[in-house]
Amino acid sequence: MDTIASLFSFITTPVSWVIVQFHKVYGSIFGPDTGWAWGLSIVSLVILIRICLIPLFVKQIKSTRAMQTLQPEMKKIQERYKNDKQRQSEEMMKLYKETGTNPLSSCLPILAQSPFFFALYHVLNGIATGDKIGVINEQLLESARKAHIFGAPLAAKFTDGSAKVESLGASLTDVRVVTAIMIVLMSASQFFTQRQLMTKNVDTSVKTPFMQQQKMLMYVFPVMFAVFGINFPVGVLVYWLTTNVWTMGQQMYVIRNNPTPGSKAQAAYLERLYKHVTQHGKTRRRSEKAIVKAIVAKGRDRNEAERKFINALTKVGYAAQVDGTVIKSEAQAAAQAEDGTPTSAAAAKRQQPKRQSKSQRQSAPAKAAGEPTSLIKSGAPEDDKPSAAAEAARTQPAAKPGSAGRSKAQSGQRKGGPQRPKSPSKK
Repeated sequence: MDTIASLFSFITTPVSWVIVQFHKVYGSIFGPDTGWAWGLSIVSLVILIRICLIPLFVKQIKSTRAMQTLQPEMKKIQERYKNDKQRQSEEMMKLYKETGTNPLSSCLPILAQSPFFFALYHVLNGIATGDKIGVINEQLLESARKAHIFGAPLAAKFTDGSAKVESLGASLTDVRVVTAIMIVLMSASQFFTQRQLMTKNVDTSVKTPFMQQQKMLMYVFPVMFAVFGINFPVGVLVYWLTTNVWTMGQQMYVIRNNPTPGSKAQAAYLERLYKHVTQHGKTRRRSEKAIVKAIVAKGRDRNEAERKFINALTKVGYAAQVDGTVIKSEAQAAAQAEDGTPTSAAAAKRQQPKRQSKSQRQSAPAKAAGEPTSLIKSGAPEDDKPSAAAEAARTQPAAKPGSAGRSKAQSGQRKGGPQRPKSPSKK
């Protein structure tokens, strides 16, 4: 163990130094030998490490998005060269090189965090065995051995026997209960984090093997944490539980504000963005402008949620611009400027008139000629009779446009010869 400690002293020494510095701060508040002082020192170490890893986390998100975009192309390559594994690998590497993606980028935060995890495990294990690690001297070592978190020593494990637990000044029952609860919370937080990613932030329009792999990891990782957790000291469980909670909160923020295109989270985000734009008439933050800009640039390649967002803006008189801003549509503004009516009223004025029935269309020419709508009685005097032109217009169907001359010729007298006597119309 001493040989391993000397090999990895380049990382164990900085980690132990950071813990000691945090312990000085919290020890002055809660007491140097308390579990609060040492426990909060570990939590602060986690927060410091995760803040330093934020750039890698951003890179992980971009790499994951790029891999999701490439899944259809990867599937085509697998189907095309399913009998030639070597050619398949070559085409995959060519695809990664052309698109500038790296499958290992999604694992960068975990890989970067692993040395710190190993260093902390080694430091806490040294506290349990009474070995000095890094800058932790005998005084700090004795103080850490006295520190208890809810009755469980920092260096105690779930698998420790009663004799070892008693040497650390605790009972086996307290250690088993505290470690079991922390292992369950650690596994549950890991499961919820992965499930949140699968149910809300995955493009549901594309079914790929990548989604099946992620779904499998959602169940495998919590089991792995539970199996390995029984061999972790309480201090390491505090570290791992804290980093899981941080990851869960960080992922919730990313899913809410920068969701994956085509996911349920994107549909919810665009709905919130639509409500804000219609209320304030503009986009608020740079991230919102970047998302609107990406949607406009897609053109016809937009997914269903993006098309619904653009159409909803158009209906209320707004237009998304190529730079990500949202402005009032000129056509809609002109329609409102004419009469000062709001959008709904202006739209109502532009509606087409109701379609007329056949009888209404036939009676239209007669009304235009001044014919009364009631029928002429058979016994009416000749002076009150309608003219021949009106009679012909009433008895014949409505004339088509351009046939007025023909109707007039038909309603006139016959050319040459005696005229037929007029008779009153019949009902």
